[in-house]
Amino acid sequence: MKWLAGLSDYARRAFVQEAAEEKEHEHIEQFEALAPKTKSSKKLTAEEFAALPVVECRNVSKSFRDPRTGKDVLALDDVSFVIDDIPKVGELITMLGPSGCGKSTLLNIIAGLEPHFPPSKGELLVKRQPVTGPGPDRGMVFQSYSSFPCYTVLENVAFGLKLQGVAEKEREAIAADWIKRVKLSGFENAYPKELSGGMRQRVALARTLAVKPRIILMDEPFGALDRVTRWEMQDLLIELWSQVEATVFLVTHDIPEAVFLGDRVFIFSPRPGKLLEIVKLPRPTEKAAQMQRTAKFADIVNEISRKVEAADTCGSGSSAGAVRTNSHTDGSHGG
Repeated sequence: MKWLAGLSDYARRAFVQEAAEEKEHEHIEQFEALAPKTKSSKKLTAEEFAALPVVECRNVSKSFRDPRTGKDVLALDDVSFVIDDIPKVGELITMLGPSGCGKSTLLNIIAGLEPHFPPSKGELLVKRQPVTGPGPDRGMVFQSYSSFPCYTVLENVAFGLKLQGVAEKEREAIAADWIKRVKLSGFENAYPKELSGGMRQRVALARTLAVKPRIILMDEPFGALDRVTRWEMQDLLIELWSQVEATVFLVTHDIPEAVFLGDRVFIFSPRPGKLLEIVKLPRPTEKAAQMQRTAKFADIVNEISRKVEAADTCGSGSSAGAVRTNSHTDGSHGG
């Protein structure tokens, strides 16, 4: 790990992985530049590389040791799916299921974050290369406000770029551009404690996107926000996502949010979490506040709600690998 030696003490501390859930903010973008990229044994052309799936989850299971009983508890059970790398588009996957069903565990396995990573069984591939830990091709936004309190907004957004060795003037220019994109111009020199919750999540989003990850992982990023601010952040995510063309995985308990944002909705059973159903949805054609008030949108939300309720009551007994795929083909959420 020679690549870690040159980092400041603060950056090294930021890299340290905390097992306790309440300390997850200390994971702040540890994978933005701190892990070397895996080298392929064969050089591919640009066309061949682009044709590879961006994420492959192959029969992934994860167990944790219960410290009270000393027994293993199965959290995630035989999950498989493939996400293609759609040129100039990307895809947004939302994940629904009851608390404790392994959604966040799966997200952290993709990120390569301990103690969730590595999986107990199966494997996770990014562009056909096994995930071996955190990497700059994956960026994460947590539910908790994860900015460095002693850094300004500009310094926070530029943090990952600094770790990647980008020159000061260039990284500040890139950071300033992303601050503008997330509509925080004028707050470059503010500190996180001076910002609202929604503003701090904008900083986290800008910091993640500034390093241009291929995959963006979001663990209930808007869960602590009020409804109006949540709608604003959903609109902002759609706007920025269309610019970066990345693959996004977003965990949420909010069904309207999952329906509005998701190209596909992954529905999980109770623990041990199994992927039971994948629902394909059209992309939004209106702003969140307008679309989520329409009758057609409400119909889709009600249908997804019934599926989630059915998964909650009987999903844990379903056979592994029997993932159902359904779609809405009328081309619109609204109406």
